[in-house]
Amino acid sequence: MKIGMIGLGRMGMSMAKRILEQGHQVAAYNRTPEKTKQLAESGAQACFSMEELVQALEAPRILWLMLPAGEVLDKHLNELYDLVSPGDVIIDGGNSHYKDDLRRFKEASEKDFHYLDVGTSGGIWGLETGYCLMIGGEKKAFDLVEPIFAALAPRDGYMHCGPTGAGHFVKMVHNGIEYGMMQAYAEGFGIMEDSPYAEHLDYSRLSHLWNQGSVIRSWLLELAELAFARSPRLEDLQGYVQDSGEGRWTVHQAIETASSAPVLTLALMERFRSRRENAFPDRVLAALRQQFGGHEVRKSEKGPSHSGN
Repeated sequence: MKIGMIGLGRMGMSMAKRILEQGHQVAAYNRTPEKTKQLAESGAQACFSMEELVQALEAPRILWLMLPAGEVLDKHLNELYDLVSPGDVIIDGGNSHYKDDLRRFKEASEKDFHYLDVGTSGGIWGLETGYCLMIGGEKKAFDLVEPIFAALAPRDGYMHCGPTGAGHFVKMVHNGIEYGMMQAYAEGFGIMEDSPYAEHLDYSRLSHLWNQGSVIRSWLLELAELAFARSPRLEDLQGYVQDSGEGRWTVHQAIETASSAPVLTLALMERFRSRRENAFPDRVLAALRQQFGGHEVRKSEKGPSHSGN
């Protein structure tokens, strides 16, 4: 089977290579041609425009986009809509919001081609171990693309989750859960680092230990083991944690449906908190404790600010 791949970032490049390794053909396009040429060295057909990519495939075409959600993706989709033919399949494998899939499916249906939303998990390790794929959209389009899903995923690593939006919805919740799991590990290691036993603990070995049959074993602990092996106390990192959107969407969804999700919500809030040094809310807390109880406070080196706000 031959597939067109659009977007050769960290995920797109590795996914295209895995498809090639599994015996399928890939025609690829990337905005910057250097990555397209790089993938061609692995056996892909290099295309240097969207039109050239579409022409390189036989109907019914399968076109997989691995692009940032939002404006960039919509720009490429709008260009594709004028190039594809009835019966072709367009796949968004990025981290789009599931409600955007509903709009895009409607646009695709009006032009008589198919649209699948595929939540993709596996990160930079997917080339070696495979990708977990959560797929939404029409079953007949899923059936057409299934050989590619099987090539990308490990055994039992892909699932048709339901109609349009289901794939990205499940991936959104998956990432929300990921936030909570990561926060739990972070807090646990933080408690140990603040304890009298910290100097005796090798966190890399401990991460490995916990993966030997314990209730909290996971792939995240394998990654923690690797991170602590490289830097035992992570001295080379700053505690600044970004979020890519899915955690926020999960919390918004919980609010929309009145679903209780305190752990996932607090995990997201802690990421926001990580980005502030000497945060103003913390200074308010310190000031209030001083005012009502005369509690000691630590003075800032900076003098008082007298803004007009």
